[in-house]
Amino acid sequence: MDEKKSAQDFLNLIKKSRRGKFKIYIGMSAGVGKTYRMLQEAHSLLSNGFDVKIGYIETHHRKETHALLEGLPVIPRRKLFYKGKELDELDVQAVINLRPDVVIIDELAHSNIEGSKNQKRWQDVLEILESGINVISAVNIQHIESLNEDIKSITDIEVKERIPDSVLAQADEVVNIDLTAEELIDRLKAGKIYDRSKINSALSNFFKSENILQLRELALKEVAAQVQRKVETEVSVIKNIRKERFLACISSNEKTAKNVIRKAARLANYYNSQWYLLYVQIPKEKPDKIALDKQRHLINNFKLATELGAEIIKVEGSNVAQTIMQQCEDRKITTVCIGKPHLSIWKIIAATDTFNSLLNKLSKESIDLVILS
Repeated sequence: MDEKKSAQDFLNLIKKSRRGKFKIYIGMSAGVGKTYRMLQEAHSLLSNGFDVKIGYIETHHRKETHALLEGLPVIPRRKLFYKGKELDELDVQAVINLRPDVVIIDELAHSNIEGSKNQKRWQDVLEILESGINVISAVNIQHIESLNEDIKSITDIEVKERIPDSVLAQADEVVNIDLTAEELIDRLKAGKIYDRSKINSALSNFFKSENILQLRELALKEVAAQVQRKVETEVSVIKNIRKERFLACISSNEKTAKNVIRKAARLANYYNSQWYLLYVQIPKEKPDKIALDKQRHLINNFKLATELGAEIIKVEGSNVAQTIMQQCEDRKITTVCIGKPHLSIWKIIAATDTFNSLLNKLSKESIDLVILS
């Protein structure tokens, strides 16, 4: 068994070394200069003898950005017809066939046109990385899956195009393109972000100063977390640090479960740790008894958790607290994440006479209990 594991570890190491390097520019909003910076880097790499090609760039008709395309080799986009219109997408196969040293691919959270090989551009990028090509890409903070609820509460906008946190975690380098709120608003007023007809609407909605400040804070925290993760995984002098393992516990309640999943994913992502999602199927929620809408919600939540890097644990049982305790022991859990006391899962636990046993067990084993709002 040890020999097999050793061989697999070595194989994984070989695969990792053959994989392309991945750099992501991240920003608090549109207009901070992510695309501009990527094109500047492309010119720098080209002048240093690297084979750099533009796979997909969206300049949004910004003059300074568009001017930087001059002199950079561009891979033609793939043409597709959708609902009677000719549209274009990143040509993944052309990138792989040409095998440049570095390819620039913008709009990482973009949803591909129906009929494309992959549903999302981030999936295209992962495919290109696996072929050994280095990729430089960009994304705004509001497109990160686990921040979806935070973004909605800040901007009152439900962001539909999102990337799993696991994609960001695979980046070898994450660079924040930072501006002050005043600098970003000045750029907007000068017509450097949107057409002048859209400026007033943008200022009174997404680009409010208080929104930008909060989004900037999220972007700075995200990059700081990425640096922390890199330190923990690559700096060998750091020793004797407890390896965190998170267990998120959910019920069949759709809304609250999503919050627990996203917040647990954020915590696990911050600590660069393994995490699990536990759902205890109580007798009244067996397949022949549970309501169809709840069953559908559970499936969607399992899918969301998987995208965010969780391992799903589904266990049948009538004693939720006892099951949590058992999973903590089996999986060497360091932190249990659970919803607020008013949530249904908490009621289930509190209704059992082993609730105190759960708290005592967590305390004795030095396991943290995090109650998520």
